[in-house]
Amino acid sequence: MIINLSEQHSLVSNWVAELRDVNVQGDRMRFRRNLERIGEVAAYEISKGLPSIQVETPTPLGTHDSKVLAEQPVLATILRAGLPLHNGMLNYFDKADNAFISAYRKHHRDGSFEISLEYMSCPSLENRIVLISDPMLATGASVVKTIQYMKDEGSPKEIHVIVAIACTVGIEFIHRECGNDIKIWCGDIDDELTAKGYIVPGLGDAGDLAFGTKMQA
Repeated sequence: MIINLSEQHSLVSNWVAELRDVNVQGDRMRFRRNLERIGEVAAYEISKGLPSIQVETPTPLGTHDSKVLAEQPVLATILRAGLPLHNGMLNYFDKADNAFISAYRKHHRDGSFEISLEYMSCPSLENRIVLISDPMLATGASVVKTIQYMKDEGSPKEIHVIVAIACTVGIEFIHRECGNDIKIWCGDIDDELTAKGYIVPGLGDAGDLAFGTKMQA
């Protein structure tokens, strides 16, 4: 299942336009805040489909039958670029458990790369709803490796992937490797991927734009 949050005119499409704009990208605070906003909207939209229960809430003048989440999701993010998007989701799911994954591209001299997943800190994922955030879904390799690791470790009952920009190649790869039941929420979708695995037109390196240029691993 794929949900493009920019299909209808919305604030999300405005924020994605600013993320892409080279004339705006130099403002790191604004870049991070736009990712955070997309995370907030995604969290709100996802919450509509999560299970709920009725609870009796005391008020100063009586009681009210209130609808609340039946359970808290696990918010997972791929370091470091995913942090602003994750923080936006945490603003809304403020009681959620959290997981952090260090999956990154390990480049070789011939130009090829492999995904290295060296660290994961997370609660028990058994029968949990997991929301994985990562700004760019290019080849899909990092997300697939993260999902496969999570399934091996804890068997989540439901997995959502939240990204600012996705490429159709990455979406297809996730569904092919992990199943069509993975729900992918996108700020926007691009169709082209370069030979080096970068989305076109995309926006560049989200981690560098949010936090500064890094040394290549």
